[in-house]
Amino acid sequence: MRFDLFFEVAVPPRRGLSESQAYAETLDQIELADRLGYGCAWLVEHHFLRGYSHASKPELLLAAAAARTRRIRLGHAIIPLPLHHPVHLAERIAALDILSSGRLEVGIGRGFSPREYAVFGADPGASREVVEESLDILMQSFARRPVTYHGRHFRIDALDILPHVLQEPHPPMWTAAVSPETYDWAAARRLGVLAGPFKPWFMVYHDIGRYRAAWREAAPPRIGMTVGMLCLGDGQRARRLAKDPFTWFYRELYRAALPVLERLYPGYEQLRELGRFRALIKLGVDLGLADAFGLAVVGDPTEVRAKIGRYADAGVTHLLCAFGAGALEAAVTRESMELFARVVMPAFP
Repeated sequence: MRFDLFFEVAVPPRRGLSESQAYAETLDQIELADRLGYGCAWLVEHHFLRGYSHASKPELLLAAAAARTRRIRLGHAIIPLPLHHPVHLAERIAALDILSSGRLEVGIGRGFSPREYAVFGADPGASREVVEESLDILMQSFARRPVTYHGRHFRIDALDILPHVLQEPHPPMWTAAVSPETYDWAAARRLGVLAGPFKPWFMVYHDIGRYRAAWREAAPPRIGMTVGMLCLGDGQRARRLAKDPFTWFYRELYRAALPVLERLYPGYEQLRELGRFRALIKLGVDLGLADAFGLAVVGDPTEVRAKIGRYADAGVTHLLCAFGAGALEAAVTRESMELFARVVMPAFP
């Protein structure tokens, strides 16, 4: 299992941070993770989510991180394809791959915010088609030859898209995996899957089985799971410090994502845990609920290793750790990152 970092670049009101301070903390933590041996630092693209996420242009942060690091890979995910022209994306991806000396990983998706679609003039009804065509164009651009593509939404003739990606044949490609059907599509398109952080583990566990059954490639499938993480020497201290910041983080997340989850429920009605989860979620998300349903991992190293074991046993290959859920004091977050790298990571070679 590879251990990565996951950043929303939160600016929680309770911390009194400025945006510049939040950006500086994010870059400092990525630089620390580079020294500690973490696998990848992922930044997600969101718009108009005051407090919860201020990383509307993660490629700029990733470019800054590339200049300050040497080994850690850099993940641009999730890029909501319907909000961007694929030629612009191909150019940005190639530039980032060059600037990072071939350390870029790319995650795509449809996005889920009606407001984003409205502001950027995207058509939700055409989002699946746009994703398919955009992905086709991206994959063609990686071949380092002029791109010709005639689709319903994009028409390109002998276009020389520059620069070219550094990695051969291209950066690892992933997709946000939310609906069960997306796992089938990801396997068919040979994409890694990124699950979470709002979807409970019992649903993701079901999806992983579906994805692995659909995978037909010789190379092993890549399965990522995002969790809130806090590992400290004293488990009681970890839970006490995590309680309010993690509750804030997950409540903000569910405020945006709950309508998406509601649309997914019919596909999981056969899972007996669904009823209890739906009943509890109406009472409000807190650290206890996040922990019970595998959305967060909080405790001492022994507890954390045991909780991570369930993900590893199910086939998760990349655990994306949101240390401190982006809402905890920077000193505690760094303490947790250092302890985790020293005593937890070696248990999962």
